[in-house]
Amino acid sequence: MGRLENMKERYDAVVIPAELNDRIQQEITRSRRQQAEKKAASRRHTFRKMIRGMAAAAAAAGILFTTALNTSPVFAKEAAQLPVIGGVARILTFRSYETEKDDIAVSVEIPTIEMIAADTGITVDGINQEILDQCEQYAHDALLRAEEYRTAFLETGGTLDEWAEHNIKITVGYEIRQQSNDYLSFVVRGTENWTNAYSESKYYNLDLNTGRPVTLQDLLGSDYVELADKSIREQIARRQNAGEVFFTAEEGGFTGISEDVRFYINRDNRPVIVFEKYEIAPGSSGEVEFEIGGN
Repeated sequence: MGRLENMKERYDAVVIPAELNDRIQQEITRSRRQQAEKKAASRRHTFRKMIRGMAAAAAAAGILFTTALNTSPVFAKEAAQLPVIGGVARILTFRSYETEKDDIAVSVEIPTIEMIAADTGITVDGINQEILDQCEQYAHDALLRAEEYRTAFLETGGTLDEWAEHNIKITVGYEIRQQSNDYLSFVVRGTENWTNAYSESKYYNLDLNTGRPVTLQDLLGSDYVELADKSIREQIARRQNAGEVFFTAEEGGFTGISEDVRFYINRDNRPVIVFEKYEIAPGSSGEVEFEIGGN
């Protein structure tokens, strides 16, 4: 952490001329518009073609893996940890790559939902396309932000050697929370090690009996808001007594869950509500989680 803090302090100390910032923003806007127009059609065509190929290969060979999926170490590790026989669907690595540009490292792993049981009638193409677009867009935008940072750093006196010491890294990946006959629950994340301002996390919870997204009401009942709020307040009180720090309501701390509150489903089929870093507690706490119904 010491090294990252030093990096952030050095970055915060850089004075960026107003005209430079305006020029950078203009270039970024133009670049995003041009690249988005070129890539949108290509991504849709490529993804549909690969999905059709994946389905055909699975049906013909009677196996779970298709040639469109990576056989990276992470892919193999995830696949080895999960049951095969009797499953309805699973999450696999659809695409992964690592690259570097101007001493900016980019690591991307894009998940996909793979249907094992073909007769469920559940369609996941839309979710898979959304995930693909989300991951590629984040990686693209994060690289532009890092390049903007690099330009400002060099134009205000920084050297290439000093820039290389920053060890800038952009990471896009996913974490599986539950993968069973009833639920798929996972999170897709994008992070940049030089700033917390643009990190993104999106949670996906899929009911494999219906093919529909799972809601808190599905898991907790019609009074889910009151139940979740009460549980979180009780857990905060206990954790504060144990020395954990939370913001007060006046400081922007917890006042109740929102309609779009983020959560995942754990292995006990209980929802775990997740608050972003700095949302209800100091940044040193990272993301703050509360399991509902198991305390």
